Amino acid sequence: MTGPLIDTAELRDLLAAQQPVTLLDVRYRMGSSTGPQEHAEAHLPGAAYVDLDADLAAPAGEGGRHPLPDPGVFAEAMCRAGVRLDRPVVVYDDWAAHAAGRAWWLLRFHGHSDVRVLDGGLAAWRDEGGELGRGPVHPQPGDFACSGRQGMPVVDAETVLDVTVLVDARAAERFRGDVEPVDPVAGHIPGAVNVPTSRNLTADGRFRSPEELRATYADVGAVDGADVAAYCGSGVTATHDLLALEVAGVRAALYPGSWSGWITDPTRPVATG
Repeated sequence: MTGPLIDTAELRDLLAAQQPVTLLDVRYRMGSSTGPQEHAEAHLPGAAYVDLDADLAAPAGEGGRHPLPDPGVFAEAMCRAGVRLDRPVVVYDDWAAHAAGRAWWLLRFHGHSDVRVLDGGLAAWRDEGGELGRGPVHPQPGDFACSGRQGMPVVDAETVLDVTVLVDARAAERFRGDVEPVDPVAGHIPGAVNVPTSRNLTADGRFRSPEELRATYADVGAVDGADVAAYCGSGVTATHDLLALEVAGVRAALYPGSWSGWITDPTRPVATG
C-alpha cells in the first residue's frame, strides 16, 4: 500500500493491465435504499455493491446509530464481495468518500493491509471517461477473515474524554449545538475541537494535498505523535477525518459510538458553543 488514496489514472492503469484488484461500490444516502438500484444502473467494472447499513454497521442501539458490525457479519459480507487478503481493495462511493471511508477503515481495522479509497469517487471516474459496467455483479467469493488484531486504534465512551485532541467531524452548526437534525440532543463532547469533513476536500471533491491537510489539523493540535481521536454523529463520517489525517501522516483513533452513542447515557456531559 502506497497511501490511503488512489486516483483515477492509477486505477485505470491497474485495470488495463489486468492487475488483480477488488472493487467495492459503497454508495449510500441516509434514509435511502436506492444504492443497489444505482449500482445496477452503472458501476466501475466488476465492482461489487456493499450495503453500509447491512454490512458495515450493526443495528442501532446503545452503541449509537451505526455501531461497528459484528466481525463475523462483516467478514461474511466481505467474502461475498470477493475480498481476498492477498489482493488490494479499492473502495468508492458518490458521497465524497464518507461511506467509502467507513469501508476503508473497517477493512484496515480488521487486518487488511492494502485498502485505498478512489479519490473523487464515482464522479471523478465518470468525468474522466472511465468505463462503467451495468447489471448485477457476482464476484468469486473471497477469503477475507477478521484477523482478531486491531489494525486501527479505537477509543470508547470510558476513554474518549482522556484523548488529548478529540476531533468532531460534523458541520460547525451541529458541533456548536445550534441545530441538530438527526440526534435528540444537540452539542458536542466536552473538550472536542471541530474539523468538518468539508475542510478535507477541494472544490472538485478530491482530498487536499498532504501539506494542506497537515496544516488544517495542526491548527487544532492533531499532529504526528499526538494522542488524536475523531468522532461524528454515528461513527461513519468520522472516518473521513481519519482518512484525511492518514493522508497527512497522522494516525488517529475512532470513537465508534460517536455523538449518537455518547448521548444514550444522560449522565454524560454535553457542551455547546
